Amino acid sequence: MSSTRRRALVTAGLLSLSLLAAPAATAAERPVRFLGEQLVPNGLQFAGTTVGGLSSIDYDPRTGGYVFVCDDRSAINPARFYTAKFSVDGHGVGPVSFTGTHPLLRPDRTPYPPLEQNDPSAPQNEQTIDPEELRVDPWTGHYVWSQEGDRLTDPPSLIQPSIRDATRDGHYVRDLPLPSNERMTPDAGPRRNYVLEGLAYTGFGTVLASEVEAPLLQDGPPPTPASGALSRMTLQTRGGQVLAQYAYPQEKLFATPVPADGFADTGVSSMLAVDQADPTKFLMLERSFVTGVGNKVRVFEVDTSGATNVLHTPSLADAKQVKPVKKKLLLDLSDLPVSTVDNVEGLTWGPPLPGGERSLVFVSDNNFSASQVTQLIAVAVPSERL
Repeated sequence: MSSTRRRALVTAGLLSLSLLAAPAATAAERPVRFLGEQLVPNGLQFAGTTVGGLSSIDYDPRTGGYVFVCDDRSAINPARFYTAKFSVDGHGVGPVSFTGTHPLLRPDRTPYPPLEQNDPSAPQNEQTIDPEELRVDPWTGHYVWSQEGDRLTDPPSLIQPSIRDATRDGHYVRDLPLPSNERMTPDAGPRRNYVLEGLAYTGFGTVLASEVEAPLLQDGPPPTPASGALSRMTLQTRGGQVLAQYAYPQEKLFATPVPADGFADTGVSSMLAVDQADPTKFLMLERSFVTGVGNKVRVFEVDTSGATNVLHTPSLADAKQVKPVKKKLLLDLSDLPVSTVDNVEGLTWGPPLPGGERSLVFVSDNNFSASQVTQLIAVAVPSERL
């Protein structure tokens, strides 16, 4: 039997067995417990770069450290990622020490260009990027990362979103295939700046899950203070074959802007697998900002079992009898004793804790703004809550 066939059978078996799993007892659930917080100084200089714009975080078991992707579109320094170490235990979060940085490289081994230098006639994997999520491949140790592409207007052109594989020093390996409905066209596909922000490995590395930050254009309007919306999450094999796509019900905006015509947005900015043996369970990070009110960041437990496979559903807005994934609130960061709830965009499982708890670590994207912070937050999640 070929290795590809064997991996496909493992994936199918995991998906089938997970549907039969009985729910765990929830008696005497302990609360999620705050562990600690660290702030990275704004404008911190490291290895000739400005640290900021950290839009994802992932724990790397190979080093015991963490890797962050930076969403600088080569405007300040070349598009890049950072590695760092800090302790997370029952006593809190230790100081952050950055250990390395590398630019993300194009197939020709050059950095991605800034937006104003982009060549729209170049191949898609050579055009400017907007990095948002990065995960350590549990099999190879490579960095698999997503970027949002762009809808440019002057002159009109489309930069397609992507999920790409890079070596640990940033060299390009390949693009993974995406579902056709996640490709941008003039009147369909992802909205500008609301594309691939969630990535998670599950099934012991056999399955890669991804999430579009907001509804596709054909799936209806984004959330408002009056109503939520449906976005899409996709499961595919590590080789790229799409297994399923599900509708994810996003929360409505938590408040009305002040003034009423002020800016507000919301969306899924990160995701995680709960249990590698069960590819139906995930955590989703919904991050919202409302002018005059502030940020709200919530983590939801998600269960795809029984949900409708909408891979071949042209429009969720027009579809009948679509059953979205199930979700329930795990944590609202506003309930934690943190200095502030800033633009938190990334989360990862950290090291295990004594007493059947798991550490969950967050990072905020300061947008390279003096009025925002790069914030690391850690909580302890009891095993019975998942």
